[in-house]
Amino acid sequence: MKPVASARLQAVRHGKIYQNAVSTSVSPPSGYGVLMKRWLFEKAEREPKKPLGPFPADAAALAAPVPADALRATWLGHSTMLLEIDGRRFLTDPVWSERVSPSQLMGPKRFFAPPLPLDKLPKLDAVILSHDHYDHLDSAAIRVLGRTGVPFFCPLGVGAHLRRWGVPAAHITELNWWETAVLGDDFTLAATPARHFSGRGLTRNDTLWASWCLLGPTHKVFFGGDSGPFDEGFRQIGEAYGPFDLTMLEIGASDPEWADIHMGPDHALEAHQLLGGGPLLPLHWGTFNLAFHAWQQPVQRLLEAAGPEVPLLLPAPGQRVDVAAGPFNSRWWER
Repeated sequence: MKPVASARLQAVRHGKIYQNAVSTSVSPPSGYGVLMKRWLFEKAEREPKKPLGPFPADAAALAAPVPADALRATWLGHSTMLLEIDGRRFLTDPVWSERVSPSQLMGPKRFFAPPLPLDKLPKLDAVILSHDHYDHLDSAAIRVLGRTGVPFFCPLGVGAHLRRWGVPAAHITELNWWETAVLGDDFTLAATPARHFSGRGLTRNDTLWASWCLLGPTHKVFFGGDSGPFDEGFRQIGEAYGPFDLTMLEIGASDPEWADIHMGPDHALEAHQLLGGGPLLPLHWGTFNLAFHAWQQPVQRLLEAAGPEVPLLLPAPGQRVDVAAGPFNSRWWER
Protein backbone atom coordinates (compact mmCIF):
# COMPACT_ATOMS: atom_id res chain seq x y z
CA MET A 1 0.00 0.00 0.00
CA LYS A 2 1.32 3.46 -0.84
CA PRO A 3 1.97 5.74 2.15
CA VAL A 4 -0.20 8.81 2.63
CA ALA A 5 1.85 12.01 2.68
CA SER A 6 1.42 14.57 5.43
CA ALA A 7 0.36 17.26 2.98
CA ARG A 8 -2.88 15.53 2.04
CA LEU A 9 -6.04 17.63 1.87
CA GLN A 10 -7.97 17.70 5.11
CA ALA A 11 -11.47 18.79 6.07
CA VAL A 12 -11.48 21.87 8.28
CA ARG A 13 -13.48 21.96 11.49
CA HIS A 14 -14.59 25.21 13.13
CA GLY A 15 -16.22 24.40 16.43
CA LYS A 16 -18.73 21.68 15.60
CA ILE A 17 -18.94 22.54 11.88
CA TYR A 18 -16.96 20.79 9.14
CA GLN A 19 -15.84 22.61 6.01
CA ASN A 20 -14.47 21.36 2.72
CA ALA A 21 -10.76 21.41 1.99
CA VAL A 22 -11.41 23.82 -0.90
CA SER A 23 -13.84 26.72 -1.15
CA THR A 24 -17.31 25.25 -1.77
CA SER A 25 -20.70 26.87 -2.24
CA VAL A 26 -23.81 24.98 -1.20
CA SER A 27 -26.37 27.77 -1.74
CA PRO A 28 -27.65 28.31 -5.31
CA PRO A 29 -26.23 31.51 -6.85
CA SER A 30 -29.59 32.39 -8.46
CA GLY A 31 -31.48 32.03 -5.17
CA TYR A 32 -34.09 29.60 -3.92
CA GLY A 33 -36.95 31.48 -5.61
CA VAL A 34 -35.47 30.69 -9.02
CA LEU A 35 -35.10 27.05 -8.03
CA MET A 36 -38.76 26.88 -7.04
CA LYS A 37 -39.84 28.32 -10.39
CA ARG A 38 -37.68 25.83 -12.22
CA TRP A 39 -39.08 22.97 -10.15
CA LEU A 40 -42.64 23.99 -10.99
CA PHE A 41 -42.30 24.96 -14.63
CA GLU A 42 -39.37 23.23 -16.30
CA LYS A 43 -40.57 20.38 -18.50
CA ALA A 44 -37.81 17.77 -18.30
CA GLU A 45 -39.03 14.23 -17.71
CA ARG A 46 -37.70 14.07 -14.16
CA GLU A 47 -39.62 10.89 -13.39
CA PRO A 48 -40.37 7.89 -15.63
CA LYS A 49 -43.73 8.09 -17.41
CA LYS A 50 -44.32 4.39 -16.83
CA PRO A 51 -43.56 2.28 -13.74
CA LEU A 52 -40.12 0.69 -13.73
CA GLY A 53 -39.33 -2.88 -12.80
CA PRO A 54 -39.63 -5.09 -11.01
CA PHE A 55 -35.91 -5.79 -10.99
CA PRO A 56 -35.50 -8.89 -8.81
CA ALA A 57 -32.00 -9.74 -7.65
CA ASP A 58 -31.00 -13.39 -7.29
CA ALA A 59 -30.93 -13.70 -3.49
CA ALA A 60 -29.81 -17.34 -3.56
CA ALA A 61 -26.83 -16.62 -5.81
CA LEU A 62 -25.83 -13.61 -3.72
CA ALA A 63 -25.90 -15.70 -0.54
CA ALA A 64 -23.34 -18.21 -1.85
CA PRO A 65 -19.78 -17.96 -0.48
CA VAL A 66 -17.68 -15.22 -2.10
CA PRO A 67 -14.60 -16.60 -3.89
CA ALA A 68 -11.28 -15.31 -2.61
CA ASP A 69 -10.45 -13.72 -5.97
CA ALA A 70 -13.92 -12.34 -6.80
CA LEU A 71 -14.83 -8.79 -7.73
CA ARG A 72 -18.56 -8.53 -8.35
CA ALA A 73 -21.05 -5.73 -7.91
CA THR A 74 -24.85 -5.63 -7.60
CA TRP A 75 -26.38 -2.17 -7.91
CA LEU A 76 -29.51 -1.92 -5.76
CA GLY A 77 -30.35 1.65 -6.79
CA HIS A 78 -28.97 5.16 -6.20
CA SER A 79 -25.75 4.73 -4.14
CA THR A 80 -26.64 1.39 -2.56
CA MET A 81 -24.20 -1.23 -3.82
CA LEU A 82 -23.59 -4.81 -2.72
CA LEU A 83 -19.91 -5.52 -3.35
CA GLU A 84 -18.24 -8.92 -3.37
CA ILE A 85 -14.49 -8.47 -3.19
CA ASP A 86 -11.76 -10.94 -2.29
CA GLY A 87 -13.95 -13.21 -0.18
CA ARG A 88 -15.89 -10.43 1.56
CA ARG A 89 -19.22 -8.63 1.15
CA PHE A 90 -19.80 -4.92 1.69
CA LEU A 91 -22.92 -2.77 1.46
CA THR A 92 -22.64 0.93 0.69
CA ASP A 93 -25.10 3.69 1.70
CA PRO A 94 -28.11 1.42 2.37
CA VAL A 95 -31.43 3.00 1.42
CA TRP A 96 -34.57 0.85 1.31
CA SER A 97 -37.32 3.34 2.21
CA GLU A 98 -39.94 4.49 -0.27
CA ARG A 99 -38.93 8.15 0.11
CA VAL A 100 -35.63 9.89 0.85
CA SER A 101 -37.03 12.49 3.19
CA PRO A 102 -37.59 13.23 6.88
CA SER A 103 -41.14 11.92 6.33
CA GLN A 104 -42.42 8.95 4.37
CA LEU A 105 -45.53 10.99 3.54
CA MET A 106 -43.71 13.37 1.22
CA GLY A 107 -40.45 13.87 -0.58
CA PRO A 108 -38.64 12.16 -3.49
CA LYS A 109 -40.13 8.75 -4.14
CA ARG A 110 -38.53 5.64 -5.60
CA PHE A 111 -38.84 4.92 -9.30
CA PHE A 112 -38.66 1.16 -8.62
CA ALA A 113 -38.84 -1.16 -5.65
CA PRO A 114 -35.58 -2.32 -4.06
CA PRO A 115 -34.35 -5.31 -6.08
CA LEU A 116 -33.50 -7.26 -2.93
CA PRO A 117 -35.66 -7.20 0.20
CA LEU A 118 -33.72 -6.04 3.22
CA ASP A 119 -34.28 -9.34 5.02
CA LYS A 120 -32.85 -11.24 2.02
CA LEU A 121 -29.45 -9.59 2.16
CA PRO A 122 -26.62 -12.10 2.49
CA LYS A 123 -24.30 -11.97 5.51
CA LEU A 124 -22.21 -8.80 5.31
CA ASP A 125 -18.66 -8.12 6.43
CA ALA A 126 -19.35 -4.38 6.79
CA VAL A 127 -21.65 -1.49 5.94
CA ILE A 128 -19.87 1.57 4.56
CA LEU A 129 -21.47 5.02 4.83
CA SER A 130 -20.38 8.12 2.92
CA HIS A 131 -22.44 10.79 4.74
CA ASP A 132 -25.73 11.40 6.50
CA HIS A 133 -28.06 12.79 3.81
CA TYR A 134 -31.43 11.05 3.58
CA ASP A 135 -30.68 9.54 0.17
CA HIS A 136 -27.58 7.84 1.60
CA LEU A 137 -28.48 7.08 5.19
CA ASP A 138 -31.88 5.46 5.75
CA SER A 139 -32.75 5.22 9.44
CA ALA A 140 -35.24 2.38 8.85
CA ALA A 141 -32.64 0.28 7.05
CA ILE A 142 -30.00 1.04 9.68
CA ARG A 143 -32.33 -0.12 12.48
CA VAL A 144 -32.73 -3.48 10.72
CA LEU A 145 -29.06 -3.89 9.81
CA GLY A 146 -28.00 -2.85 13.29
CA ARG A 147 -29.66 -5.94 14.73
CA THR A 148 -27.54 -8.27 12.58
CA GLY A 149 -24.24 -7.52 14.31
CA VAL A 150 -22.61 -6.17 11.14
CA PRO A 151 -19.86 -3.57 11.68
CA PHE A 152 -20.44 -0.05 10.36
CA PHE A 153 -17.75 2.27 9.00
CA CYS A 154 -18.60 5.95 8.66
CA PRO A 155 -17.12 9.47 8.67
CA LEU A 156 -16.68 11.40 11.90
CA GLY A 157 -19.91 12.27 13.68
CA VAL A 158 -22.18 9.90 11.75
CA GLY A 159 -21.87 7.33 14.51
CA ALA A 160 -24.18 9.41 16.71
CA HIS A 161 -27.04 8.74 14.26
CA LEU A 162 -26.28 5.03 14.28
CA ARG A 163 -26.19 4.78 18.07
CA ARG A 164 -29.50 6.64 18.29
CA TRP A 165 -31.03 4.05 15.94
CA GLY A 166 -29.85 1.11 18.00
CA VAL A 167 -26.47 0.17 16.54
CA PRO A 168 -24.14 -0.86 19.39
CA ALA A 169 -21.22 1.54 19.81
CA ALA A 170 -18.79 -1.40 19.63
CA HIS A 171 -19.95 -2.05 16.05
CA ILE A 172 -19.24 1.50 14.82
CA THR A 173 -15.92 2.80 13.51
CA GLU A 174 -15.73 6.51 12.68
CA LEU A 175 -12.83 7.73 10.55
CA ASN A 176 -11.43 11.04 9.42
CA TRP A 177 -10.06 11.49 5.91
CA TRP A 178 -6.93 9.38 5.32
CA GLU A 179 -7.54 7.22 8.37
CA THR A 180 -7.74 3.46 7.87
CA ALA A 181 -9.32 0.44 9.51
CA VAL A 182 -8.14 -3.14 9.12
CA LEU A 183 -10.49 -6.11 8.65
CA GLY A 184 -8.80 -9.37 9.46
CA ASP A 185 -5.19 -9.52 8.38
CA ASP A 186 -5.54 -8.74 4.68
CA PHE A 187 -8.19 -6.08 4.09
CA THR A 188 -8.10 -2.32 4.68
CA LEU A 189 -10.79 0.35 4.48
CA ALA A 190 -9.56 3.91 3.97
CA ALA A 191 -11.71 7.01 4.40
CA THR A 192 -10.70 9.58 1.81
CA PRO A 193 -11.72 13.15 0.89
CA ALA A 194 -14.86 14.28 -0.90
CA ARG A 195 -16.27 17.72 -1.70
CA HIS A 196 -19.78 17.83 -0.35
CA PHE A 197 -21.71 18.69 2.81
CA SER A 198 -23.89 16.95 5.39
CA GLY A 199 -27.03 17.42 7.43
CA ARG A 200 -30.42 16.04 8.36
CA GLY A 201 -33.44 18.13 9.29
CA LEU A 202 -32.32 21.63 10.24
CA THR A 203 -28.69 20.72 10.96
CA ARG A 204 -25.88 21.15 8.48
CA ASN A 205 -22.22 20.11 8.42
CA ASP A 206 -22.00 18.82 11.99
CA THR A 207 -20.87 15.46 10.61
CA LEU A 208 -18.16 14.71 8.06
CA TRP A 209 -18.57 13.32 4.53
CA ALA A 210 -16.12 10.99 2.80
CA SER A 211 -15.27 8.74 -0.08
CA TRP A 212 -13.86 5.26 0.60
CA CYS A 213 -11.16 2.95 -0.70
CA LEU A 214 -11.67 -0.79 -0.24
CA LEU A 215 -8.23 -2.38 -0.39
CA GLY A 216 -8.22 -6.15 -0.57
CA PRO A 217 -5.35 -8.60 -1.08
CA THR A 218 -6.21 -8.90 -4.80
CA HIS A 219 -8.52 -6.02 -5.74
CA LYS A 220 -9.00 -2.32 -4.96
CA VAL A 221 -12.33 -0.48 -5.23
CA PHE A 222 -13.14 3.22 -4.93
CA PHE A 223 -16.57 4.32 -3.68
CA GLY A 224 -17.01 8.04 -4.22
CA GLY A 225 -20.12 8.77 -2.17
CA ASP A 226 -21.22 12.29 -3.12
CA SER A 227 -18.74 14.87 -4.34
CA GLY A 228 -18.45 17.92 -6.51
CA PRO A 229 -15.49 18.49 -8.86
CA PHE A 230 -12.37 17.95 -6.77
CA ASP A 231 -9.31 17.56 -8.96
CA GLU A 232 -6.66 17.76 -6.25
CA GLY A 233 -8.60 15.47 -3.94
CA PHE A 234 -9.10 12.77 -6.57
CA ARG A 235 -5.51 13.12 -7.71
CA GLN A 236 -4.26 12.57 -4.18
CA ILE A 237 -6.51 9.54 -3.70
CA GLY A 238 -5.30 8.05 -6.96
CA GLU A 239 -1.67 8.63 -5.99
CA ALA A 240 -2.17 7.12 -2.54
CA TYR A 241 -4.29 4.08 -3.36
CA GLY A 242 -4.91 3.79 -7.10
CA PRO A 243 -5.26 2.61 -9.72
CA PHE A 244 -8.50 0.83 -8.90
CA ASP A 245 -10.02 -2.34 -10.28
CA LEU A 246 -13.46 -0.73 -9.94
CA THR A 247 -14.40 2.92 -9.55
CA MET A 248 -17.91 3.93 -8.47
CA LEU A 249 -18.80 7.61 -8.91
CA GLU A 250 -21.98 9.68 -8.80
CA ILE A 251 -23.33 11.02 -12.10
CA GLY A 252 -26.86 12.25 -11.23
CA ALA A 253 -28.51 15.14 -9.36
CA SER A 254 -26.12 17.67 -10.87
CA ASP A 255 -26.98 21.23 -11.87
CA PRO A 256 -25.11 24.53 -12.39
CA GLU A 257 -26.90 25.90 -9.31
CA TRP A 258 -25.05 23.42 -7.09
CA ALA A 259 -22.00 22.78 -9.26
CA ASP A 260 -19.60 22.57 -6.31
CA ILE A 261 -21.26 19.59 -4.60
CA HIS A 262 -22.32 17.22 -7.42
CA MET A 263 -20.19 16.25 -10.40
CA GLY A 264 -22.48 15.06 -13.13
CA PRO A 265 -21.23 12.76 -15.91
CA ASP A 266 -18.49 14.97 -17.37
CA HIS A 267 -16.77 15.75 -14.09
CA ALA A 268 -17.19 12.11 -13.05
CA LEU A 269 -15.16 11.11 -16.10
CA GLU A 270 -12.47 13.62 -15.12
CA ALA A 271 -12.43 12.21 -11.60
CA HIS A 272 -12.23 8.68 -12.99
CA GLN A 273 -9.10 9.60 -14.92
CA LEU A 274 -7.48 11.28 -11.91
CA LEU A 275 -8.18 8.20 -9.79
CA GLY A 276 -6.33 6.01 -12.25
CA GLY A 277 -9.04 4.74 -14.57
CA GLY A 278 -10.29 1.18 -14.62
CA PRO A 279 -13.94 0.13 -15.02
CA LEU A 280 -16.42 2.86 -14.05
CA LEU A 281 -19.77 1.95 -12.52
CA PRO A 282 -21.95 5.08 -12.12
CA LEU A 283 -24.06 5.66 -9.01
CA HIS A 284 -26.58 8.23 -7.75
CA TRP A 285 -28.91 8.26 -10.75
CA GLY A 286 -32.08 6.63 -12.07
CA THR A 287 -33.71 6.05 -8.67
CA PHE A 288 -35.05 9.34 -7.22
CA ASN A 289 -36.08 12.73 -8.60
CA LEU A 290 -33.44 14.96 -6.99
CA ALA A 291 -32.62 17.49 -9.72
CA PHE A 292 -34.01 19.34 -12.73
CA HIS A 293 -32.54 17.11 -15.43
CA ALA A 294 -34.47 14.27 -17.10
CA TRP A 295 -34.09 11.03 -15.18
CA GLN A 296 -32.25 9.31 -18.05
CA GLN A 297 -29.97 12.26 -18.84
CA PRO A 298 -27.00 11.30 -16.63
CA VAL A 299 -26.43 7.90 -18.19
CA GLN A 300 -27.14 9.18 -21.71
CA ARG A 301 -24.55 11.91 -21.30
CA LEU A 302 -22.08 9.49 -19.72
CA LEU A 303 -22.30 7.18 -22.71
CA GLU A 304 -21.91 10.10 -25.08
CA ALA A 305 -18.88 11.56 -23.29
CA ALA A 306 -17.05 8.41 -22.19
CA GLY A 307 -15.91 7.16 -25.57
CA PRO A 308 -14.56 3.66 -26.19
CA GLU A 309 -11.51 4.16 -23.98
CA VAL A 310 -13.54 4.26 -20.73
CA PRO A 311 -14.86 0.80 -19.74
CA LEU A 312 -18.36 1.31 -18.35
CA LEU A 313 -20.41 -1.07 -16.24
CA LEU A 314 -24.13 -0.28 -16.56
CA PRO A 315 -26.10 -3.12 -14.97
CA ALA A 316 -29.82 -3.04 -14.41
CA PRO A 317 -30.92 -2.64 -10.80
CA GLY A 318 -30.37 -5.95 -9.02
CA GLN A 319 -28.18 -7.33 -11.79
CA ARG A 320 -24.88 -8.75 -10.60
CA VAL A 321 -21.84 -8.00 -12.74
CA ASP A 322 -18.46 -9.69 -12.69
CA VAL A 323 -15.94 -6.89 -13.18
CA ALA A 324 -13.41 -9.21 -14.82
CA ALA A 325 -15.90 -9.90 -17.64
CA GLY A 326 -15.28 -6.42 -19.03
CA PRO A 327 -17.56 -3.53 -20.06
CA PHE A 328 -21.28 -4.13 -19.90
CA ASN A 329 -24.33 -2.09 -20.88
CA SER A 330 -27.77 -3.45 -20.01
CA ARG A 331 -29.62 -0.40 -21.42
CA TRP A 332 -32.32 -1.08 -18.83
CA TRP A 333 -33.49 2.55 -18.85
CA GLU A 334 -34.47 2.24 -22.51
CA ARG A 335 -36.87 -0.60 -21.77
